[in-house]
Amino acid sequence: MVFGTEIDGGVTAPHGFRAAGAPAGIKPGSTKKDCALMVSDLPAVTVGTFTTNLFKSPPTRWTESVCSNGLARAVFVNSGNANACTGNAGFEDAQATAALVGNGIESPAEGVCILSTGVIGVRLPMDRIALGVQECLKNLSSTGSHDAALAIMTTDTVPKEKAIEVELEAGKIRIGAIAKGSGMISPHMATMFCIITTDAAIEAEPLTDILREAVAGSFNQICVDNDMSTSDAVICMANGTSSVPVVTSRPEDYELFRQAMIELCQEMAKALVRDGEGASKFVEIQVTGAASDKDAKAIARAIAVSQLCKTAFYGQDPNWGRIACAVGYSGAKLDPAKVSIWIDDVQVMEHGMPAAFEEAAAAACMKKPEFRIRIECGKGPGKTTFWTTDLSHEYVKINADYRS
Repeated sequence: MVFGTEIDGGVTAPHGFRAAGAPAGIKPGSTKKDCALMVSDLPAVTVGTFTTNLFKSPPTRWTESVCSNGLARAVFVNSGNANACTGNAGFEDAQATAALVGNGIESPAEGVCILSTGVIGVRLPMDRIALGVQECLKNLSSTGSHDAALAIMTTDTVPKEKAIEVELEAGKIRIGAIAKGSGMISPHMATMFCIITTDAAIEAEPLTDILREAVAGSFNQICVDNDMSTSDAVICMANGTSSVPVVTSRPEDYELFRQAMIELCQEMAKALVRDGEGASKFVEIQVTGAASDKDAKAIARAIAVSQLCKTAFYGQDPNWGRIACAVGYSGAKLDPAKVSIWIDDVQVMEHGMPAAFEEAAAAACMKKPEFRIRIECGKGPGKTTFWTTDLSHEYVKINADYRS
């Protein structure tokens, strides 16, 4: 980490946070941990970014309203059931879940964020949700982050958690995070969640600005399958227990906190891509020389979501024509005669024409588990970095029988 020192503890590394994960059998027959709870000992400034899918789930809508109030005490997450496309009854279930948590921590329901992930179109089994809430309340711990990270997983193969300590002039602060997501990944927010905690003292407006910028440069720059969930959310809670202020009147501290938040979100976003459903390749796409950053993002996303590019990545086939094709239909303003393309350090296109390169050298780059596609547009100052996966047989297998 450039802007902080990596430490253990995930969302419970910042002072004044506890977490737990517990099994409740949300998905019939499952014995895995499927309920997670994160609690701040003090009311925390709480902000979020959310899916723009019009079928936004009831829990997501409930949590948007909590964040609009600016303060919260807890985030409760269940996996195995998304409580999406469930109408008013689904919203009432989300509200009832918040009340269950609120009663256990002496908080109004309006101070409890609720997130749900899993199968769409099925009502929550509220008896099992109640059991999960009670088990989580009973097991809350200042070392409970890992259990919470396990509990929010669906098709994830590994938990995602990270924490950093940042040295500001006014003192040390900590930022922690857990995330889930492996398939249905093309967030554009703001199925993926990230819950971030910090003991920094910061107001809602600057925290919102920082979180939106961090999400734009991280979770909005990833793709596994170009499907945006009904439930995508990134929540950040700042409880101020460090008594270290992050304010614009301390520009150096503010900038360091901002950069640390961006870096942490990028690390979590890349962890989601590395664990993409059926993925065998992690591909970084760098675009430079575009007419604008917006155009650079359009080019990178076109390559990242292209099924032809992704299957070529899986087949380790340096078929650069597919990449050039995606650049051309991205909608970005460019002169094809100025576009150059590299696979790692092997240049495959030079100014819109085939470059002189060894096919075997380019293929060798693509045999690695991680490699880079670089596009130079020769048009202007626009640039971006995007992360994607290949598309494998295993992805089809996982999603062909997801509900069973």
